[in-house]
Parts: sequence; structure tokens; C-alpha cells
Amino acid sequence: MKSRFLSFITLCMMAGAINTTPAAEPPKPSGPLNAPVDSLVVLEKAVARDSSQFDKLVALGVLYLDRDRPEEAVRVLARANKVRPKQVKVLVNLGAALDASREADQAQVRYREALEIAPRDSLAACRLASSLYSQGKHQESVDLLRDTIHDQPRSYCAYFTLGVAFADAGIYRDAIRMWRKVIEVAPTSPEAASARESIEVLEKFVQ
Repeated sequence: MKSRFLSFITLCMMAGAINTTPAAEPPKPSGPLNAPVDSLVVLEKAVARDSSQFDKLVALGVLYLDRDRPEEAVRVLARANKVRPKQVKVLVNLGAALDASREADQAQVRYREALEIAPRDSLAACRLASSLYSQGKHQESVDLLRDTIHDQPRSYCAYFTLGVAFADAGIYRDAIRMWRKVIEVAPTSPEAASARESIEVLEKFVQ
């Protein structure tokens, strides 16, 4: 079970992605032609017309993931995987959708398939490590992350995920060290933004 501290860290990470500034009131539409077009609706209609369009299947699956609709993402990305097998991006996103659907074992199968095709794909390795960790396979997860860092010293997602593991275990100084490495390697990445906020929280515990 995740620690309460990790849940707090996660909330802090999420906070960086939320814009709390009130938006200006949008102008009122003058007619139906000004109504916004939802890209999800457009993609759904395109896939409904022709479910063999690989690029549209992938785009729709990723959009379902972004909209927190993992079961639908699984369905669409599984279809994309049948249309064009052995595509690393599809396998990794399908794994993420399965993880979000609480199908960790099946998710790990997809991540491992991606790594068989592209052994140096750090995102697949990081996703697999996170999935293993969520199942309580902590040592296997940490070993995988350390191997990834050894082979790819600039794999910032591996540093970030390892930092989360250390924070969850109460090893706060090592967590801070990992997150500082994220900032060093990829200072403009979303992970770096989350790392900065997490470091600020953790430093209050280690002073």
C-alpha cells in the first residue's frame, strides 16, 4: 500500500499542472458555427467510419488516456496493435491503459514486449518499473531502474521514478538526490517541474 506521504507528494506533483488563475470569461458565440469542435468527437467519428486507420486509432487511444477513460483506451489501442503490431509507442500506451484499468499483469506483458523490440526504450522501462512497484515488487522495480540508469545515464524518467520509490520508502535524502538529477538532466521536462515541487516538500522533513 502506498504511504500517506507518497500520496501527499503525488498531490503536490499534480498541483504544478493545475492553473488556478481564473480564466477570462469567453465571448459568447454568435451562432452555431462558433461552437468549439471536440477533437475526441472528431476522432471517434473517424474511427467509427474506418477502424483500420492506425494513426487515428493511436491518437484516439492516447486521448482517451488523457481524458481518464482507460477502458476505452485499452479497447482502441488493442485494435491499433492488431492493425500494426510491434509498435513500441502503442505497446507502452496500451500498457499504461491496462495499468490504469488495474490490469497490472497484462500491462507488464505489453511493456516487456516493447522492451524486446527496443531494449533501450527508457519510457517502457520506467513504466514497467512503476507497474512492478505498485504490485509490491519493490526490489525488482528498483533493480530495473538502476539498470536503466547504468545503461542510459540521462534517462530522467528513471531518476524520477527511483526518487518516488525512495520517498515512499522514507529514504528522503536519496529521493532528493534523484530528483535533483532529473532537474540537471532535463530541466524543462514536466518531471523536472514535479521534482522541484517534491524537493521543496521533502526538504522540510530532512532539515
